[in-house]
Amino acid sequence: MITNWIRRRFDRAPRQTTDTMLCDIAPAAKVTAVGDIHGRLDLLQALLPRLDDQCSLVFVGDYIDRGPYSAQVLHHLRHLSETSEGRVQCLLGNHEEMLLRFLDVPECNARLWFQNGGVQTLASFGLKPPDNTNENQQVQQLADDLRLKMGESLLNWLADRPLTWTSGNVTFVHAALDPRQPVEVQKPQICLWGHPMFPRLARSDGQWVVHGHTIVDLPRVKNRVVSLDTGAFASGRLTAAEINAGCVRFTSTA
Repeated sequence: MITNWIRRRFDRAPRQTTDTMLCDIAPAAKVTAVGDIHGRLDLLQALLPRLDDQCSLVFVGDYIDRGPYSAQVLHHLRHLSETSEGRVQCLLGNHEEMLLRFLDVPECNARLWFQNGGVQTLASFGLKPPDNTNENQQVQQLADDLRLKMGESLLNWLADRPLTWTSGNVTFVHAALDPRQPVEVQKPQICLWGHPMFPRLARSDGQWVVHGHTIVDLPRVKNRVVSLDTGAFASGRLTAAEINAGCVRFTSTA
């Protein structure tokens, strides 16, 4: 169920495409980043044909939960990344981390994941949570069943997702970077869950950051930060940012 506060965020009509000139943003080559998909395979399939299929493509995580087609999104992205000869990069999001933690220690992580959209992901694999999440044996059996449904190759692919990817002076990450620390020494929990100084404090090293995780009404650029998560699961608006030297161009599905 989508809560009312999320619905209210998307009442106003969005722009579908915008261009912002930014003189010092400079990836090594043109690259497109896609925001949080959250199980909306329909939006992903609508957005991809509108993107430049010759440049690098980065997905910033949160492929699963909340929307109805998490399993299908995972399989689709894995196929894209494994057949693209390095052109497609898929980063790890905090929702993928919750799934992996559930599989590792289900009795400790089931409730958090289920309360944050994991129930919809289970349904996409043909499973449902037990009536009593405090019953460790039932929760463990569910984790075993999910492992079987996902298969070893998909699980290995998901566990191997990187936290960041950098091109030129642009770094892509799911949630945030600590603006006071170099990109190379960021803590995983900050990359996946955020940082209180991000994006209020601009980085001093000239590095730009492109991220999802935090829902914004419209994609935006502020303090060398490009924010892409437009709440696709609730708004129907999946957003991509095409980034070239001096320019960020947003394209959304609604």
